[in-house]
Amino acid sequence: MEKLTSKFDKVLNASNVKVVHAPDASKEIVRNTKEKSFPFADQVGNYQRNKAVPLKSFDKSKVYIVGSGIAGLSAAYYFIRDGRIPGENIIFIEQLHVEGGSMDGAGNVEDGYIIRGGREMDFSYENLWDLFQDIPAVELPEPYSVLDEYRLLNDNDPNYSKSRLINNRGQIKDFSKFGLNKKDQLSIVKLLLKKKEDLDDITIEQYFSKTFLESNFWTFWRTMFAFENWHSLLECKLYMHKFLHAIDGMRDFSCLVFPKYNQYDTFIKPLREFLQKKGVKLQFNTLVKDLELHSDIEGKLVKGIITEQDDAEKIIPITQDDYVIITTGSMTEDTAYGNNTEAPILQIDNSTSGMSPGWKLWKNLAAKSSIFGKPDKFCSNIEKSSWESATLTCKPSVLTEKLKEYTVNDPYSGKTATGGIITITDSNWLMSFTCNRQPHFPTQPDDILVLWVYALYMDKEGNYIKKKMPECTGNEILNELCYHLGIEDKIDNVIENTIVRTSFMPYITSMFMPRAKGDRPNVVPAGCKNLGLVGQFVETNNDVVFTMESSIRTARIAVYELLNLTKQVPDINPLQYDIRQLLKASSTLNDDQPFVGEGVLRKVLKNTYFEHILPEDNHHEEKESFLHEHLGKFKDWISEIKEKI
Repeated sequence: MEKLTSKFDKVLNASNVKVVHAPDASKEIVRNTKEKSFPFADQVGNYQRNKAVPLKSFDKSKVYIVGSGIAGLSAAYYFIRDGRIPGENIIFIEQLHVEGGSMDGAGNVEDGYIIRGGREMDFSYENLWDLFQDIPAVELPEPYSVLDEYRLLNDNDPNYSKSRLINNRGQIKDFSKFGLNKKDQLSIVKLLLKKKEDLDDITIEQYFSKTFLESNFWTFWRTMFAFENWHSLLECKLYMHKFLHAIDGMRDFSCLVFPKYNQYDTFIKPLREFLQKKGVKLQFNTLVKDLELHSDIEGKLVKGIITEQDDAEKIIPITQDDYVIITTGSMTEDTAYGNNTEAPILQIDNSTSGMSPGWKLWKNLAAKSSIFGKPDKFCSNIEKSSWESATLTCKPSVLTEKLKEYTVNDPYSGKTATGGIITITDSNWLMSFTCNRQPHFPTQPDDILVLWVYALYMDKEGNYIKKKMPECTGNEILNELCYHLGIEDKIDNVIENTIVRTSFMPYITSMFMPRAKGDRPNVVPAGCKNLGLVGQFVETNNDVVFTMESSIRTARIAVYELLNLTKQVPDINPLQYDIRQLLKASSTLNDDQPFVGEGVLRKVLKNTYFEHILPEDNHHEEKESFLHEHLGKFKDWISEIKEKI
């Protein structure tokens, strides 16, 4: 290290700068001063791509990462890239037999493919793109990256939907309006203005009115992000800030970008291959039960990892120079599976909630100290944190022909198909389905389509099949779907040509459960010297949960804080503070009608440099054309009178 920095020793030795590794833009006053040597909290761009100079060498340090989901894999990447830790010093300990965690994708055409969930992307996922601009592409040759491949696809095949909502047995429903009254629009504005600290343990339905919860806006929002009415109002607020810039594209999904293949083949596999080439080791089928922690006045230090493999307990010793990364909790823990003829579960049994190994590790940590949060807030109510998905492997049938009515391109063309989920608004289950670009798996035959179905209401009987969704076989779910598409009389043809694999996930929206300050631990809990926590159940300043972006953010923060690197993880993209986005959102929430004060702004900014910050004035153009039309008619009428005179 001394040789690396020798030319800068005078500066570095005299410096007393303390790096805030995860700055908070919601509390920062933007002002340049002599003390302001780092970028503003949410200032993104190439300046943040600096290579940190580690304060010491980590060549002898070992890193143990518990859980090989996207958060864990990302942590390994940042330990190598920014911490300069040799890849062969990094070991994954994974309970499952395959990496990827909740980001899965598997199967074949004979047995059927399966994806428990999907991923919707946004241009502003700064951490996601920071990582994947360095990971080699799946199909393009060197030097192209996953990001290059992703952009090539989405720049040339834009995403949008022509059938976002359907009802009445398969009829496309008007989805051009949010349908929010003035009071509900004001409620959104008031929520955006509220402090986060004032929203502890408050639910969405405690705040918003019945008219809001019955609006198209809420249907778009809840089905896109999987919110339930009883979920956290705080998390809903964070989502509104994070995606304020995308709000006008939520009606037709034109705000989203999607990968070519499923999430495993697009992201997990190339990242794992990159890490393995760096020497990273993956140890599967190994359960981590607990940590041995030593506490004194200087803090908390992990001394050992208590594991179980092949029914034998083993303790991995950890030195003060080693680091441990733990993925707390799991969205897809205890998944129950079904198929065409078997239902995933008979009934929801809340007595088993939070008892599985994926939750016990976090619970064991929480029992040691309050700094590790309160896992019971998230895993103790399966009725409110579960939903079910079904993956359909489809040969040509009445269903695939019907699907063509809802797609923007032929689903067999390889281009955007449904452009996102299609929600059946009069479904008792609140069922949605989607057909992403095909093939969805690299080995998928050309004549096969893979569809994904999910529903939010687990406590209601279907409209056609008088059962709750988790109690249904795959064929019964096909019956319910075909009923809503108006083709239930052709169900035999559909069943004959469709393999169904179902997944009931007890904790899939557990991170949305109402929470308060302290329920989620910090990425590096207070006093911890060599332990970082990552994933969907840790605290960040302003980011949301249930995204790849947030998982990668937690991994990056963990690495920078533990190694005390001279790098920051910028806060979420600052688009929420952009006056153009605020004005556009005001107009969009009002269904593109003029908002209060818009007329005055138009007069003030007309023919100035800043005129373009206002939303498109379609109504003004309509007014102008209306006036011109009737002025023309008036002139013609005057001319006719003159001729008669």
